[in-house]
Amino acid sequence: MIKKWISSAVVAATSILGTTFAQAEKEGGTLVMIVQPEPPSLASFVSTSGPIGLMAPKIYEGLLDYDKDLKAVPALAKSWDVSEDGKTVTFNLNKGVKWHDGEPFTSADVQFSIMNVLSKVHPRGPNSFKEVTSIDTPDDHTAVFNLANPAPYMMRALSAYESPMVPKHLLEGQDIKSSDIANKPVGTGPFKFVEWKKGQYIRLDKNEDYWKEGLPYLDRIVGRFIPDASTRTAAMENGEVHYGAYGAIPNVDVVRLRELDSIGVTTDGYAMINPVSLIEFNTTVEPFNNPAIRKAISLTLDRQFLIDNIWFGYGKPATSALSSSYSATGLYAEGMPNYPGRPNVEAANKLLDEAGFKPDADGVRAKATLDLIPYGEDWRRTGEYMKQALGDVGIELDLRYEDVPSWLKRVYADYDFGMNVNYFYQLPDPVLGVHRHYSSDQIRQGTHFVNSSRYKNPKLDGLMADASKEPDAKKRSAAYKEIQEILADDMPVVNLHEMKFLTVFNSKLKGHELSGLGAYGSFERTWFDE
Repeated sequence: MIKKWISSAVVAATSILGTTFAQAEKEGGTLVMIVQPEPPSLASFVSTSGPIGLMAPKIYEGLLDYDKDLKAVPALAKSWDVSEDGKTVTFNLNKGVKWHDGEPFTSADVQFSIMNVLSKVHPRGPNSFKEVTSIDTPDDHTAVFNLANPAPYMMRALSAYESPMVPKHLLEGQDIKSSDIANKPVGTGPFKFVEWKKGQYIRLDKNEDYWKEGLPYLDRIVGRFIPDASTRTAAMENGEVHYGAYGAIPNVDVVRLRELDSIGVTTDGYAMINPVSLIEFNTTVEPFNNPAIRKAISLTLDRQFLIDNIWFGYGKPATSALSSSYSATGLYAEGMPNYPGRPNVEAANKLLDEAGFKPDADGVRAKATLDLIPYGEDWRRTGEYMKQALGDVGIELDLRYEDVPSWLKRVYADYDFGMNVNYFYQLPDPVLGVHRHYSSDQIRQGTHFVNSSRYKNPKLDGLMADASKEPDAKKRSAAYKEIQEILADDMPVVNLHEMKFLTVFNSKLKGHELSGLGAYGSFERTWFDE
């Protein structure tokens, strides 16, 4: 047996997660964090919308957590064992865990969460758990995952953010997507949901019956919605809020704030998600049903300009469908076509000419609406740059910026768009974060952050299916090289840049950086040094 029993490693894991605790942690206090924009719901088991991820992992928990080196550490599962053939994974659950309504958490909740919820309605769950054929529950504290094929990537997908465990007794027999707990969540985590005042804040209070003795330290977490960027910056500067992640404070303001003693800035906490900005095309409508215009757009855009002038140097130009972060595992392929280091307008014009996109008397070859992810001013400026740059090759854009629910519905439910600027998490393995973009079985109308392009390529489907279960590293690398070549030629999605988000925080706030999930962590060990 390949043993991963880590009850003996709990002490080590605790030391990893508690390296700053030579200081005397202080109990109490209210953490005010920016949640921008206001989330569409708190149903993290249905949507991976970024604002949901800021609040939900404080309420829900996963089977595992991950340290800053992305190593798995215990959470609801205190230990686990993977069989020699990789087809059986046994999780031993902590005892004495209760849902916030007082009901006990058991292996039946694990079975229900994976098989009835995450595998069906979660954006990434069908990929994360596609090899799980059944889950046995021999007792209340043991969950045995039975797999059709080994799926080592699954062990990277068990955090509170990625795969929250949900209460069977409240969801069974309900419409998962419209259940009451979507906006009144009941979890097992360190904080309980108390109130959501629309347009203002979400309030979470300390779970006094939390199963981890002595935790959490904070009395309360308040997630505030502050639509105006300058107001968010002022609130951080004057101490009205204590924490802002995922671009909540615009990079242009961070450059100034990071010089203040009262403010800390870090890029830690994002390695697990591997974010990449991109353009999604609706490949079923003109003119974007023609790969030539998609490739021409990629050739025209100056990725380094975007990084330098909108993201203030934080990021790296995208060069393929896969992030260069996958170099460490041998999956990233360099030198993909149609990803120029600098824009190649001449080549873009040639492509458009050959494809029959002739300019009219005003020099316009095509017109389209560009939808923008409604997560702040940086994305508006990205759209403004793209409007100007693509005008140089005769592509005329109108920009559309809506509230989050309207944008999600337009792109992922109604498919009422042509181009959409967005960002996706590629996560620690492409099976988890990349396949959902391109696999034809991920055309799941109404599910957020999957194949909204409605791109279909049977050859690519086969390659991705094979790569997901290929144990040989060299063969897997070769498969992903071919995958990247196909996507560079078809370009249903154009990656723009590998993002480097900034977290801005009050220097009195401690213990918020311990999980590899960063802002998407539980904050159970977060405290104020004052």
